[in-house]
Amino acid sequence: MDAAPSDPQSEARPGDACRTRVVLGIVGDKWSLLVVRNLRDGPRRFTELKRAIDGISQRMLTVTLRGLERDGILTRTVHNVMPPHVSYELTEMGSTLREATAPLLEWSVAHLARIDDARAAYDARTDPPMTS
Repeated sequence: MDAAPSDPQSEARPGDACRTRVVLGIVGDKWSLLVVRNLRDGPRRFTELKRAIDGISQRMLTVTLRGLERDGILTRTVHNVMPPHVSYELTEMGSTLREATAPLLEWSVAHLARIDDARAAYDARTDPPMTS
């Protein structure tokens, strides 16, 4: 009996480990997952994303959105209205990324206070005393 044909996209190829690391670097940067999370309820405009993601600069949001669009995680739609506006929406692949990373983001929020406490305790142990 012959084996079922395999999916060519799921077969490991030489160099895939290095390429996987590149993809993880793209989606695991400081801002990408926050953008993906903020697109979970549907399309949003640039200004809505900017207001929702505390601390991101306009330039960094632009760079992040372009990278995610290039990687097929989201789509950019220009609406022909006056004045024109642009919206961003997760692709099917972007939705699967959101589903895969939602537990990580939830864990992060749930443990922020404990991480802050651990950092403060570590810094108190390792910071040399200030002398004047």
